[in-house]
Amino acid sequence: MKVSSEKQAHKESIRLAEKAVAAQAEAAARDDYRLQYHMLPQAGWMNDPNGLIQYKGEYHLFYQHHPYSDKWGPMHWGHAVSKDLVHWRHLPIALAPTEPYELGQEGGYGCWSGSAVEIDAKLTLIYTGHVDGREPMEVQCAASSVDGVVFDKHSGNPLIPGSPDTGNLGFRDPKVWRHDGLWYMVLGSGKEGKGKALLYQSEDLEQWEYMGTAAESDGTQGDMWECPDLFPLGDKHVLVLSPMNMPDAKNLYMIGEMDYASGKFTPEAQAKLDHGPDFYAAQTLLDDKGRRIMIAWMDHWGSEMAREDRGWYGAMTLPRELVLLPEGKLVSRPVPELELLREDGIIASGVTLSNGNDMEWSVRDGQGFEWIAEFALDGTQAERLEMTLLAAEGSGESTVIRYLLRENKLILDCSASGHADASISEVSVSTETSDTNGATLKLQVFVDRSSIEVFVNDGRYVLTSRVYPSALTGGITMKAMGGNITLQSLNMWNLKSIWS
Repeated sequence: MKVSSEKQAHKESIRLAEKAVAAQAEAAARDDYRLQYHMLPQAGWMNDPNGLIQYKGEYHLFYQHHPYSDKWGPMHWGHAVSKDLVHWRHLPIALAPTEPYELGQEGGYGCWSGSAVEIDAKLTLIYTGHVDGREPMEVQCAASSVDGVVFDKHSGNPLIPGSPDTGNLGFRDPKVWRHDGLWYMVLGSGKEGKGKALLYQSEDLEQWEYMGTAAESDGTQGDMWECPDLFPLGDKHVLVLSPMNMPDAKNLYMIGEMDYASGKFTPEAQAKLDHGPDFYAAQTLLDDKGRRIMIAWMDHWGSEMAREDRGWYGAMTLPRELVLLPEGKLVSRPVPELELLREDGIIASGVTLSNGNDMEWSVRDGQGFEWIAEFALDGTQAERLEMTLLAAEGSGESTVIRYLLRENKLILDCSASGHADASISEVSVSTETSDTNGATLKLQVFVDRSSIEVFVNDGRYVLTSRVYPSALTGGITMKAMGGNITLQSLNMWNLKSIWS
């Protein structure tokens, strides 16, 4: 009777949450800033991606969700599926807080972030139950489904009833994977000013043994590591995380060696996954093509959307494939399935951008578009290359991509992009060199109403930002300063909406 009543309570909580989403969805869909080809909630709040997995022929994306408003609140797990990583279909909410280990009266509580695995043909979610002010505040839990839609929480919850060490700052965001017949779980934590990734091991997903600290901050990498993800790539392992209170970095990856016998990860190199302001809580999956696919939350804590309630908040980045190059550089490239959205292309080649003169191209509208440009840099005396987007006439607004040739620095300037936080992001880049073309700079840029994602030199560097222009325009203006630059090729496309 107890199990039945718990299931019924969960079912009813989800029904009420779905009703709340439905009541807001129509108004949210009409919002001018609503993204057209990114995954986002029908209504309500969205943050971290959770439970990325391929199950029964579909990609599943769960996410942190507050269905009752566009503000952060008691966390549920939203749910969507896709056959191609591009076109998403919303499913019923998967998890709602109904049990003592995840249900509070005020403050932060709910079903916090986690991951998904398949075992015995069931889809199992591993997540953190969080209740502010309760001791322990964070525990690890599970819920399973035979159809990938309706989930029942395990009767043995919580599987891990608390942190292994007193004084830890956080004990959350379990990422689970299988290696040599055993299950492993990495959890985000921190202690004494150092972020940590804690490691557990299990034979059956129910009984977990603490192995110790797999990796920790060197003192400069934040005091709490959120959303850790540890996985093999090439002949190395990669640890992806979102450090709290790390100056100038909200995301980080480390490449190194993983010793499963000792439970220790030894980092050898580190860098940012994304150099823009709006990229957080990245999670990956290994798909049936052998690709390591990454999706992140395309916002960050403390960022502001346009300054009025719009019925929805938050979106996911475009899916990106992670590739480890022979020289040890991790690159992230937009998945090729996104080409399904292209239409009405524009092509230009061999164009000279003369000193101080604007060259302009435009697609049909500014709802959503992509462009790929390659510039020849050998022999140029130019000091700067500027590309201006989202510049409606008379608005005084623009988003500018600026490349400083002498400094090899690329800048994404969103300081005049519209009705939200101003930001200027920059990254030092190396140009590409080929026998036929010499030194080149390649940019692939996606604009989707209120977002921009810039991929530099086939994903060696990426910058992601939300932007909120007063008007949507599909034009791009290019200008060289201090000399001429050859635009070797330019391809532009309108991108179709995935929601129509």
